[in-house]
Amino acid sequence: MTMAAAIESRTAAAAVPSSSRRIAQIEILSDLESAEAAWRRLETAEQLFTAYQRFDFLKCWQREVGLRDDAKPLIVIASDAERRPLLLLPLFVKQSHGVRVASFMGGKHATFNMALWDRSFATAVEHADLHGLLDELRKRSAADVLALTQQPLHWREVQNPLALLPHQSSVNDCPVLNIEPGAAPSSLISNSFRRRLRAKERKLSKLSGYRHHLATKDAEIDRLIEWFFRTKPLRMAQQGLPNVFAEPGVEAFIRRACLTRRVGEGRVIDMHALECDEEIIALYAGVADGCRFSMMFNSYTLSDHSRYSPGLILIRDIVDHYAARGYRALDLGVGADNYKHLFCKAAEPIFDSFIPLTSRGRFAAVGMSALARGKHLVKHNQALLRLAQGVRKSLR
Repeated sequence: MTMAAAIESRTAAAAVPSSSRRIAQIEILSDLESAEAAWRRLETAEQLFTAYQRFDFLKCWQREVGLRDDAKPLIVIASDAERRPLLLLPLFVKQSHGVRVASFMGGKHATFNMALWDRSFATAVEHADLHGLLDELRKRSAADVLALTQQPLHWREVQNPLALLPHQSSVNDCPVLNIEPGAAPSSLISNSFRRRLRAKERKLSKLSGYRHHLATKDAEIDRLIEWFFRTKPLRMAQQGLPNVFAEPGVEAFIRRACLTRRVGEGRVIDMHALECDEEIIALYAGVADGCRFSMMFNSYTLSDHSRYSPGLILIRDIVDHYAARGYRALDLGVGADNYKHLFCKAAEPIFDSFIPLTSRGRFAAVGMSALARGKHLVKHNQALLRLAQGVRKSLR
């Protein structure tokens, strides 16, 4: 950090009394390192957060994607009188269409967005706590509007406290597989579906070295990353989709996050592969927190082996892997792709909040809210969705 940036960060971090009954001070910081100590305290298993808001995940994102995109960190920490952190909002500010928009760090690479909460505080949050927080942001931040999208309504059986603020349904829900402790495999994936997958797998299982594994060594992870970035653009081109992994910094972010060890067991992004001695057949990568696994990206072979549904076979193995380790949920990301509903029978309600902080931001919040509602309407109306897909296809 430069000397000027350090001075700026310390100035922004000055504690300010809050009118809330339990929040005693609020800090607004402009760099991750200054927030790390409080951030780590809110990342323990006893607290409430998603793996997408881990310090290490967002540090990788900010370094490789955020900086390139001129995203300036805006990290809000509320603490009690003993300076124990009660919540941390990991945001960034970026100029867009003439207004300064504050959004969750991680951008479109995070399936879920959420503050990190002291769990006991989260269960007792009142409107006054949140309005005190917003008042400080209005007075002390550079943002005109908060665009807080893709927030889960509940997390680990606790209602998301930010749902107390005005909100609306997100464009998509997230299909999720809930896992009861000690659940029988057939309750997670039906016996009939398992038989269908085993029938498809017979050809693959005869291949030399056929296996599913979670990559744990750096060399192994490097090999899977290289394969992914060779095959995924080709796979997306076949499907007529733009290569989102070619956007500035994205490949470097994924490489760094897959290789960075997180506190405890595993990497910031874990990579599961189905392969044989001849080739990598399928790959799924996602984030794990000891309770939930959430998939981020995937690809599968371009060879003839793709005929045997290796992606579905790998998902089955991943479900069984995490169920055996006591995980309580697994999701395949937001969206209504058919393959997701083969495994995930429940829907995770997701919401957005667009909150003005300045008079200029008031108009922006109205526009953002209306645009999101329009997308939600299209996504949930089959006739409009087919029309939109047809227009998009013709434009390509």
